[in-house]
Amino acid sequence: MTGGRAQPTLGPPMGARSPGAGPPSPDRRRVLLTLGFGALNAAALSQLPRSIRPTVNGSPIDGGTDSGPEVPAATPALDGADPEPAAGHTFTTVIVGGRVIDPESGFDDIANVGIDGDRITAVTRDAIVGTSTIDAAGRAVAPGFVDLLSYEPNGYGEWFKIADGVTTNVGMHGLNQDATEFLQRWTNEGAPVHFGGAYDAPFRRAAVLGLDPGEAASATQIDQLVDDARAQLAAGWIGIDLEPEYTPGVEYEEMRRLAELAAELGVTVYVHGRYSDDVEPGTNAETLSEILQLARDTGCSVHVEHLISTGGTFTMDASLATLQQAVDEGIDVTACMYPYEYWATYLGSARFSDGWQERFHITYDNLVVAGTGEHLTEDTFAARQRDNLLVAAYGIPEDDVVTCIKSPLVMIGSDGILEPGDNNHPRAAGCFSRVLGRYVRDEGAISLVDGLAKMTIMPARRLQAAAPAMARKGRLQRGADADVVVFDPATVADRATVADPSQESAGIDWVLVAGTAVKTPDGVDKSQRPGRAITAAG
Repeated sequence: MTGGRAQPTLGPPMGARSPGAGPPSPDRRRVLLTLGFGALNAAALSQLPRSIRPTVNGSPIDGGTDSGPEVPAATPALDGADPEPAAGHTFTTVIVGGRVIDPESGFDDIANVGIDGDRITAVTRDAIVGTSTIDAAGRAVAPGFVDLLSYEPNGYGEWFKIADGVTTNVGMHGLNQDATEFLQRWTNEGAPVHFGGAYDAPFRRAAVLGLDPGEAASATQIDQLVDDARAQLAAGWIGIDLEPEYTPGVEYEEMRRLAELAAELGVTVYVHGRYSDDVEPGTNAETLSEILQLARDTGCSVHVEHLISTGGTFTMDASLATLQQAVDEGIDVTACMYPYEYWATYLGSARFSDGWQERFHITYDNLVVAGTGEHLTEDTFAARQRDNLLVAAYGIPEDDVVTCIKSPLVMIGSDGILEPGDNNHPRAAGCFSRVLGRYVRDEGAISLVDGLAKMTIMPARRLQAAAPAMARKGRLQRGADADVVVFDPATVADRATVADPSQESAGIDWVLVAGTAVKTPDGVDKSQRPGRAITAAG
């Protein structure tokens, strides 16, 4: 019993499906161990169509009323979009007969989509023809999914993202890279997904300053770090990532100075909070207080990374209330989650320092080696810790998952990308399909339109102040980028498990990136690399 709340029984149910929640970047963990968009807050949400406001049993959770989905009389178009082509026009590609859903406008109707080049040039109920035709009858047609909490492409994991409907894969949990080298590499090599990321302060303080994770920076070193961050943002990063849990030596002043820079440059600060539990000293409440203080002190916008496992576990109702109070105060804050009842990290990380069983309300029995399914014991723990293997920790109550996913402040972010060897959390392969299959269709926790909003328009809006290209993504409208997913709501599902995370999702039929089909019903097409860099330049 902690904090007056009985703790539910946690553990990896033998034989139950176990799609995943994954670690922040595997590279990050090993490195650390060895070395504005305005928020989509309640005010903004109230201005969006009622059909994308999260509901419980048909009623919006913000207390409003809902008379059912509203279908606009006109088909959706971005401001300033060119008119639809004249009758008789032959589009490059047409998607016909599907349930076309645009979460921003609330459009939800059987319609046809016309694409020319890399743009959507028509959304219409009229018949249209194209050089190539995708028959979407019985399918949903939606904007490509935006994974704002992923990691860098690696030649392997991004193909599982495509199979999960992701068209924009950005690492706002920070990328362990130099911005220029990263962007040039993937522009030259090509990627099936759009790519970009955030300045990784934990990585750069080690690489540039030579600081250990537990070492505080001096005033001079903080100045150097801020100068480095400024240069890296100018080179292409679109946010700043802070991770005080994995760099416990970081003091508030270092974080504040970087947040001050973020406010100056109009980018968001993405934070993996300092604490991830409800056991004093060091609690979820302290985590959120520190993050929100950065916003109060500097005016920056802030995003709470994976609230489901850092800042909200076992205190989800209270944590969401804290964030809502901040929104009401005028703070620009959002959060994301992955929809799993287990988190994952490397056994050598600070999470497994003394007292981890009490802090996370788990034991050795709740730890499973990702990629093998091996259940740890007290006898095997030490050996696996020496190997620094990634383990799934069944330490997230299912009711926290449901509560979190219903919040209008919370969007979806996987916090993972598969790497060769498959010692990975299954969230890296099945995060988005799990939302649509389990929490939309099977459990009815949120509606289909609301679920899509959390993986399209919400992350696009979070990113678009820093990256103008995002203003054309996350939407299925005339004038928007032709990043499109066609999926079957009746069969979409995650198949990745802790024991076997490298399983493509089911029910995702077509994925178009910049108008190019990167996945068809026959599978991913690895000859296609239409992805583009997402930077402040456009």
